[in-house]
Amino acid sequence: MTPMLMDAPLANLDEATKQDFTAEVQEWLEAFDQVVAADEAQAADLLGALRQRAGEVGVTVPGTLTTPYCNTIRPEQEVPYPGDRQMERRVEALIRWNAMAMVHSQNKKDAGIGGHISTYSSLATLLEVGFNHFFHAKYGNEPGDFIYFQGHASPGVYARAYLEGRFDESRLKNFRHELRAEPGLSSYPHPWLMPEFWNFPTVSMGIGPLNAIYQARFMRYLENRHLITKTNRKVWAFVGDGESDEVDTLGAISLGAREQLDNLIFVVNCNLQRLDGPVRGNKRIIDELEGVFRGAGWNVIKVIWGTDWDELFAKDKTGLLLKRMDECVDGDFQNFKAKDGAYLRENFFGKYPELLELVKDKSDIELGNLHRGGHDPAKIYNAYKRAVEHTGGPTVILAKTVKGYGLGSAQARNATHSEKKLADDALSAFVKRFEIPIPDKAAKDGTFYRPEPNAPELQYMQARRTELGGYLPQRATPPLAERAPDFKAPPLDFFKTWTAGSNGRAISTTMGFVNLLNALMKDKAVGKWVVPIVPDEGRTFGLESSIKQVGIYAAEGQKYTPHDADIFLSYRETKDGQILEEGITEAGSMASFTAAGTAYSNYGVPSIPFYMYYSMFGFQRIGDMAWAFADSRGKGFLMGGTAGRTTMLGEGLQHQDGHSIVLSSTVPTCVTYDPAFVYELAVVVQDGIRRMYEASENVFFYITMYNEDYVQPPMPEGAAEGIVKGIYKLKPAIKGEATVQLFGSGPILNEVLRAQTILAEHYKIQADVWSVTSYTEVRRDALAAERWNRLHPTKPERKSYLNTLLDGTTGPIIAASDYMKSLPDGLSPWLGSRLVTLGTDGFGRSDNRAHLRRHFEVNAESIAGATLSRLAREGKFKAEDAQKALHDLGLNTEAVDPARA
Repeated sequence: MTPMLMDAPLANLDEATKQDFTAEVQEWLEAFDQVVAADEAQAADLLGALRQRAGEVGVTVPGTLTTPYCNTIRPEQEVPYPGDRQMERRVEALIRWNAMAMVHSQNKKDAGIGGHISTYSSLATLLEVGFNHFFHAKYGNEPGDFIYFQGHASPGVYARAYLEGRFDESRLKNFRHELRAEPGLSSYPHPWLMPEFWNFPTVSMGIGPLNAIYQARFMRYLENRHLITKTNRKVWAFVGDGESDEVDTLGAISLGAREQLDNLIFVVNCNLQRLDGPVRGNKRIIDELEGVFRGAGWNVIKVIWGTDWDELFAKDKTGLLLKRMDECVDGDFQNFKAKDGAYLRENFFGKYPELLELVKDKSDIELGNLHRGGHDPAKIYNAYKRAVEHTGGPTVILAKTVKGYGLGSAQARNATHSEKKLADDALSAFVKRFEIPIPDKAAKDGTFYRPEPNAPELQYMQARRTELGGYLPQRATPPLAERAPDFKAPPLDFFKTWTAGSNGRAISTTMGFVNLLNALMKDKAVGKWVVPIVPDEGRTFGLESSIKQVGIYAAEGQKYTPHDADIFLSYRETKDGQILEEGITEAGSMASFTAAGTAYSNYGVPSIPFYMYYSMFGFQRIGDMAWAFADSRGKGFLMGGTAGRTTMLGEGLQHQDGHSIVLSSTVPTCVTYDPAFVYELAVVVQDGIRRMYEASENVFFYITMYNEDYVQPPMPEGAAEGIVKGIYKLKPAIKGEATVQLFGSGPILNEVLRAQTILAEHYKIQADVWSVTSYTEVRRDALAAERWNRLHPTKPERKSYLNTLLDGTTGPIIAASDYMKSLPDGLSPWLGSRLVTLGTDGFGRSDNRAHLRRHFEVNAESIAGATLSRLAREGKFKAEDAQKALHDLGLNTEAVDPARA
């Protein structure tokens, strides 16, 4: 090709030159076709070489992130389907019916109870091909594949378990009835509610895909650290195309390619609809997702058209059929399926006479029944086979389906997601279409149907699951002795270095924890199970020694020489590294925490995750994932660093945390502590390991850590019980009997101690000081006692731990913390008018600790002032003296309320 032809637009050439150019292009294409026929890999290499050469000579080449709107795998590349198609069609039809009947009949007798029909209707074949041929429950003695199901498709998964004999009919009748006399079925995948069935909660959009990516990475982590045996197990994530709009769905896909996670397979159910209408009505979601995933380095397989389209593509020698598809957007494709074959003939094929000629021998019924690829087992099987055999990176399968497939008038319509029950004629049509052998009345009632156990179709499905290792989904937790025979929680004596205090040296609780963590990782019993997780800034948390000691996990090892290699604590990445340093991603780090915190069940590995992060970016940012973690019965330690509203210097509004403990208290299984001293933190960590891993409690811990340095005192004798239960007396009145009780937690406890001295020395007021390590646990204990008393009026009252401790104490209770006032306010039902709360309601500010604490009125002077003011209100201190004291203490009585400043 001459330079002139390269530079000149084709439209500007004379006719003869155009013909020469076209002929030359045709010769190139014919030559390329010959290369493809000989070896596709060589053809790909040739294209790569041409693209590279074009770049070298300055030719701009158009991007190729999307491919034509057709199947990735050509018919001649397909292998024959290995299963009995008739048997599998029969099984799928029975599952479809029972899933639909479950939702329909429940809403018929309990209007508005909910449930979803249409998602599973579109997904059924995609799942059944997997259940029959790909989803392994075991690999020898090792765990099998992990499947993240589309949450709204749960009725179909229940219906399959019913046919397998895992559920009886009463379970299906109690779908969404979990509080009746007999066991029910949860609305969506919830391991907390069905702990022997579901593995992963997925219905909160985006959480399933994100967790699946990090699950696949954590699997590699465990393999590379030789904690589990490497197998061919896969992580399958079934994702809705509308779900891809959720940031969490696509936000971490680069990790999959970057770490070459060929154990990860996404199946995107492209039924072209969100909850209310088309996903990309004016465009094509499959094109969009192909570009996104291909650009991120994923292997992309499109399954768009069923086998019955192959004949039409083969007959079309001009490419006009593909051109017509390229002209249509998702809104068109939805319309074509919502209408009949006559509409398709007129509005799709009818645009071009040649296409009408192409389908002249097809009836309108045949045109209306043309399948999309996601409903064709042969197309799906070949896509799955290529996906599981692909190496070097993750695969995404973009499968085109119809939402509400088979539901008659509800099929492909905007309202199909909200369908809960069908009209009588629709039920009869469903039974007829899928050949369900039940009478018409039973069909209209939504009666379940399961053949006898020896029926051929049930024998077939049982045989397929037996060959693949058993039933899925299924959740089991092997005993700790079986998982880790040498595992034993370190005794409290193990932590004596940290319970003994810092010997006059000022250190932060964060630094104390990091030293403790290093010791744990060296422990022979639990060290290898510890999984440190940090989003970034490991050095901020003081992890330099840990990085050198155990290394940062890197799937490919360290392929460079770090610039600080010549110093003792240099940066070290290694393939068997123990630290997961995730980069700047709280959501991704939480997904790693979830994978590690549920490994005791999924892999039989009692990994103990310690996720360290800026506390402000914890529950506030990933609250939904924390809730799902609890649903998963996850275990581990969330370590909220730089905690508190006034302890982080200079950062200001967006970084200063005064509410994480309030948020954590909303999660039922989250045990929250706000330790002031390293010895308190050590006691909590020891107790946490014991409770979660030895006693097998389904809880996890949130522990605050601070970056404020101060001398760490030794643990008072006998304090351990109170530390764990949430409150203990730290320091009695300086002289004589206390008439005031002061509560403190975190670093504000030091302000409380200073306030105790101010009150005693300047105002002759004696106060006891209490360390409240967990307002949450104290409140939960008090609530439990109150509930027991309410339900047992004939029995002697039980006393809560709080009331037991405070029996005999006198005077008001002034509670100060670095958190919102609502935290200590949670104890007001049991403390009544005695309680005065000081906290950090309001936006943070950039300044030092002294100014911040004065602003939020939680410094020692404010605590002392609040005490005197309360005593004055009770007539135990002169009001005039209290007013003067406020002035003497430097308190601005006319300052703007910090909660509104």
